[in-house]
Amino acid sequence: MGSTVPRPSRRARRNAVAGAAIAAMASALLAFTAPAHASTATPPPAPHTETYRPQFHFTPQHNWMNDPNGLVYYKGEYHLFFQYNPTGNTWGNMSWGHAVSKDLVHWTELPVAIPQDTEEMVFSGSAVVDTNDTSGFGTPGNPAIVAIYTSLDKATGQQKQSLAYSTDDGRTFIKYAGNPVLDIGSFNFRDPKVFWYAAGNEWLMAAALSDQHKVTFYSSADLKHWTHLSDFGPANATGGAWECPDLFPIADPQNPGKQKWVLVVNVNPGSIAGGSGTQYFTGDFDGTTFTADDTPYVPPTGTSLGDFDGATWDAGWTTSGAAFGTGPTPGNAPGQGGVTGYIGAGLANSYNGFDGATGSLTSSNFTIDQPYLNFLVGGGNHPYVPGSVVGNALPAGTTFADFEGPTYGTGWTTTGDFVGTGPAPGTWPGQNQVSGYVGNQLVNTFINGDQSEGSITSPAFTISSNYINLLVGGGRHPWGVSDPTSVNLVVDGKVVASATGRNDEALDWADWDVSAYTGKSATIQIVDQNSGGWGHINVDQIMFSPQPSAPRAVDTSVRLIVDGNVVRTATGPNSESLDWNSWNLSDLQGKTAHIEVVDNNTGGWGHILADQFSLAGVAAQSVIQRAHWIDFGKDDYAAVTYNDAPGGKRIMIGWMNNWDYGGSIPTSPWRSAMTIPRELSLEDVDGQDVLVQKPVTQLDQLKTAPSSHVQNLSLPNRTATLDARGDTADIDAVLAPGTATTFGLNVRVGNGQQTSIGYDTTTGEVYVDRTKSGDVSFDPSFAADTQRAPLKLQDGKLKLHILVDWSSVEVFANDGKVLITDQIFPDPASTGINAFATGGTASLVSLTVHQMSSTWTRSGDAR
Repeated sequence: MGSTVPRPSRRARRNAVAGAAIAAMASALLAFTAPAHASTATPPPAPHTETYRPQFHFTPQHNWMNDPNGLVYYKGEYHLFFQYNPTGNTWGNMSWGHAVSKDLVHWTELPVAIPQDTEEMVFSGSAVVDTNDTSGFGTPGNPAIVAIYTSLDKATGQQKQSLAYSTDDGRTFIKYAGNPVLDIGSFNFRDPKVFWYAAGNEWLMAAALSDQHKVTFYSSADLKHWTHLSDFGPANATGGAWECPDLFPIADPQNPGKQKWVLVVNVNPGSIAGGSGTQYFTGDFDGTTFTADDTPYVPPTGTSLGDFDGATWDAGWTTSGAAFGTGPTPGNAPGQGGVTGYIGAGLANSYNGFDGATGSLTSSNFTIDQPYLNFLVGGGNHPYVPGSVVGNALPAGTTFADFEGPTYGTGWTTTGDFVGTGPAPGTWPGQNQVSGYVGNQLVNTFINGDQSEGSITSPAFTISSNYINLLVGGGRHPWGVSDPTSVNLVVDGKVVASATGRNDEALDWADWDVSAYTGKSATIQIVDQNSGGWGHINVDQIMFSPQPSAPRAVDTSVRLIVDGNVVRTATGPNSESLDWNSWNLSDLQGKTAHIEVVDNNTGGWGHILADQFSLAGVAAQSVIQRAHWIDFGKDDYAAVTYNDAPGGKRIMIGWMNNWDYGGSIPTSPWRSAMTIPRELSLEDVDGQDVLVQKPVTQLDQLKTAPSSHVQNLSLPNRTATLDARGDTADIDAVLAPGTATTFGLNVRVGNGQQTSIGYDTTTGEVYVDRTKSGDVSFDPSFAADTQRAPLKLQDGKLKLHILVDWSSVEVFANDGKVLITDQIFPDPASTGINAFATGGTASLVSLTVHQMSSTWTRSGDAR
């Protein structure tokens, strides 16, 4: 289905909430200022002209969309089915939407193809043309299009494989009376990709055993009866659920005339760019079993700084606190299970005393004389925060609310599920351990699990301090997006400041500068409108203070200290499996340093694992780095290919969004787009088969004249404005580095905004930086990192093919050997294009820019 943590619609939209509770919630919400995109004061724009509406990517005219489903070509039409909510702009009511195209460019949206019903939601799957009528659903002269989808049983939550068929070219579908056709009694068995396997004269299915990180294979003669063949996995990236597999043959570049098999596996979360993404394997398939080409990883050798294989700590290593015990741990600490990935007899493990213990492990000083420091790390995902302070000392000021009494406090009011409730005595049943609160109690809206919704509002007070500091934890659902879990400061009926959690039960300080509102009357409202994953918020110790609070040190981290400063950090992935991490120390050669392994966390996953520190000439690679990625960007998920594409072409489309923030992107009345269709091939790159992707050539028809051209433009450590613009654009560029550290192009430039597409010569990576791309406020993870991909220059040059749309960039580097796809949400007037170089001189060898015409008419129908 492509979502392990779906964002369901608000409980007020479902029958589970009583009418009185809905009325109370609605009344409470009237005190808030609605997000700007919800205003009805201005008439809506014409369809497909709305702000951020893609002009040459498919979007539904209205409502939520995610995974592409059932990609099949039949009678001159490319069918695009997709996960769709027919009734709203958030995930829910999952059905198969439908669009068709004759050229993969201009799409006509059709009515819902396979709707949910009272018994099932219709999750992801595939479609085939049953040419030989093996199923009996059609006739020899009129074969059926058969959809194979995952049926989510609403009564049990189990996932089963079912059929629906169409005999009118996919316009209407009938659900098979014998459904389900494949049921293994699982809650995590989904996303069947079915295709005709000519060598065996049979149908084959690849489906995901999501929680096991496996792809399972079945065969059938008639699409109705299935026989299990084999399983593949776990392998490579396993940081999240495996979903939406695809298996297909493609020409083998190393053996002309032969085929190589490619297995595509989507993973959520745990991608190379964070959140959801798509990996692939190359290998062989014999009709029963898939065997990947990957071989066991051998890390680089180096000078050991600590391998923790003795009974006591390595020479020079010292401890503080109780977390690390008296010496290395031989695998699991008491009460712990599942520790893997360490090398040798032992490792550093701060689970001694369980997650409640804290402390540090420190190396002796050493001289940095190699370019890399490699080590294995695991445990909790709690990064080091600069300026953080150890301990629970309160900031200076006056306490407004500490929630230590039997009620929230005098004058506090409640709505929804929080009527009649009071502060929590720490952690509620069924909840991960809550930590970081002060005293014995806090506000914790996990009262009835994540299903609870409502608001908790303070009495009015007059703002008389410069800052309001408060402790916040729980779900990361900011105010201003759908279904928030937030604490808000309300002045004159408007939310003027807000804080939310970090999908973490550990509370940490948030601070609001309220000096501009001195003398104003205000209230604080704790709002939980979310019943999905992390649908709760934790709040404690609201204080009126003269200065902002310092963040608490709650990290489980590995730190490199040089001249008394933390210059490199790493943390675990919330996993007991250790993996390689590498720090580039090229800028620190000759410096004296030491390593600190630190555990400041007493909450869930409040421990760190580390092993095998060494200085080396080559960087070690993590499992995620060693995996093969369809896309190194944030916004390409559930990618699958067409069955029966003309000319035997292998054409792929992905969902251009990310489950980290997919339900929060600032678009209306639709949410989500598809990537442009890409044609796939394999190329031999330094002895390795690499999946190469190029935009389908049909997109060329959208290029408009005249075009902009630049040749041999020197970039001497500066940004050069170009005579080229475009809110939509097709850009071909060749750049050469010279002495520059970074160089590249900026697109959608203006109003202080830009999206940078460049190359970093110090790391050998192509990158997309969207931190200043426009609206990045709707989720903190959206612009938290720059997306990077390793890439060797081609004959000393960087070749870029960039597609720019109203809310996306797709970067095909070096003829499609690397792809980075990212959403952006710039001001419509930000249309400039420029070139840049930093740290030296680079050259823009050539540049050609075509603006792209829209595929939509003003009526909203495809041309």
